[in-house]
Amino acid sequence: MLLNQINYFIFYWHRMNLSRRRMLRIKGAISVCVRNGCKQFDSKLHNLKKQRLIFSVHRLTCLCYSSNAIIHCPSKRTPYVLSTIRKYSSDGLPPHHRVPLPALSPTMEMGTIVSWEKKEGDKLNEGDLLAEIETDKATMGFETPEEGYLAKVLVPAGTKDVPLGKLLCIIVSNEEDIAAFKDFVDSGEAIKPAAAKPASTTPAAPTPSAPPTASPPQPISVSPSPASGASRIFASPLAKTLAKDKGLDISGIKGSGPGGRVRAQDLEGAVPSATPAGMPAVSPSAQYIDIPMTSMRQVIARRLLQSKQTIPHYYLSVDVQMDRILRLRGELNNMLSKEGVKLSVNDFIVKAAALACKKVPEVNSSWQDTFIRQYNSVDVSVAVSTDAGLITPIVFRADSKGLSTISSDTKTLATKAREGKLRPEEFQGGTFTISNLGMFGIKNFSAVINPPQSCILAVGNSENTLIPDETSEKGFRAAKMMSVTLSCDHRVVDGAVGAQWLAHFKKLLEQPELMLL
Repeated sequence: MLLNQINYFIFYWHRMNLSRRRMLRIKGAISVCVRNGCKQFDSKLHNLKKQRLIFSVHRLTCLCYSSNAIIHCPSKRTPYVLSTIRKYSSDGLPPHHRVPLPALSPTMEMGTIVSWEKKEGDKLNEGDLLAEIETDKATMGFETPEEGYLAKVLVPAGTKDVPLGKLLCIIVSNEEDIAAFKDFVDSGEAIKPAAAKPASTTPAAPTPSAPPTASPPQPISVSPSPASGASRIFASPLAKTLAKDKGLDISGIKGSGPGGRVRAQDLEGAVPSATPAGMPAVSPSAQYIDIPMTSMRQVIARRLLQSKQTIPHYYLSVDVQMDRILRLRGELNNMLSKEGVKLSVNDFIVKAAALACKKVPEVNSSWQDTFIRQYNSVDVSVAVSTDAGLITPIVFRADSKGLSTISSDTKTLATKAREGKLRPEEFQGGTFTISNLGMFGIKNFSAVINPPQSCILAVGNSENTLIPDETSEKGFRAAKMMSVTLSCDHRVVDGAVGAQWLAHFKKLLEQPELMLL
């Protein structure tokens, strides 16, 4: 019976002029029923005015899943909450759509709601920008997943560390249903992916309210009072920490909390009259500022720690003569000045690194636990420093692009990275990474591998160095030398292979005409 109904619906899909989103919505709902062994699936088609199909699901009873059924979207690796099916609540609420916080990048675990582009009561159309969300990589726009009206915003703008699956807002199809969600309160339970590690419960963000007006605290003279070992001091953990940092005896402070509990604000005007026994004196120079970490900084710290703990690094260094490449750069910039193109040394480095990866494809590979993946194209990740941290936008197919195209792509990606406007596909992936600190006067350094890649090239600055020259009367001459260090994953790239790659890279920069072959 169920298969007959499905064939009946498929027949109407081809007869009616449906949008792709509506077809996928219906198809997804039917797929859930088939996979989960539905006992009942009663549906009807109605309101065929203007050849638009409105599909109403009246009863969807599954053996394996409740109303919070989870389907696996074929385009994602993580489970996706079945929020695109209309909800029929048993508590008297009209049909509505619940919009949870999605994973906007593969490494995203939490997000920050930067702003809401729609207000409660606004009409939503397909493709409308609903909110801006800061992920661990950048700030990205989140489009509305459903047409209708924004009935309720549950997470206000500015809320940080919102977990994946947290209910963000409610969307209804009919404008008259908006009033029913005026007093709607979220239970606070986030729907987490099955593979996610359990995290401590985060309370829902409270509605901002005006703080009570308080009179300025008066200075309090604190004298240390002897306390017996059996006596207990009632104070908040923050108050105890602040008292220790300031050299205060917390037992001599009268608390304003419940039962005389000392709170942090009780210490604001406290002045120690003497240094308590056993506590070192705090000098004025021992002051500091605690800087909260952004989501991007947390991800950087986690990935770098993972890289150094799990990847067996080794390092190969070589000096490259840059005289010919610098002369060629000057000539090309003169030729391209009318077109507004200005090549940098880094553009030549990206091109030479990409061609060297084609010569030694083992370097253009990644570790995948049970196998090694070797890539056919060379997508070079270029490290860019931003105020929020380091990010690596990608120059795709750098081996087949010209220098002017690489220069244009690199400048565009760097600008977007500093403005926080990179799209996920512009910084996720890459097969080889270049980190250049030469513009800061760094001679050489060793970079940390960006997993799952197997190599990263650290580039220093160019310096005048005396080198032997048999053709010179003095027997030596000055040359511009650049130091580079290749960090390799020994599980993927053996030492001899890394040395071959560096030899090709050096040859391409010292004889730049070879890049044309």
